[in-house]
Amino acid sequence: MPPVYKIYRGVDPSALSDEELMRELSRVHSTRHDTLRHGSEAALDNHTRRTEELEGEYLRRFPRREIDPSRLRSLR
Repeated sequence: MPPVYKIYRGVDPSALSDEELMRELSRVHSTRHDTLRHGSEAALDNHTRRTEELEGEYLRRFPRREIDPSRLRSLR
């Protein structure tokens, strides 16, 4: 029988302080490229799941986040 590995899911984002949430978001964004290029399917799936959890929590906490007008595209 192959070994069974426990998947670490990380701390529930809602339990993180604002500072911890920002640190986790920074970390997950900085590791995305390497995970995409060199991670296994399971690693990429887990990375995507965690990114979505953290970003969802950020948007929940900061629904009126500052939008930089220079980042907007005009609709044609």
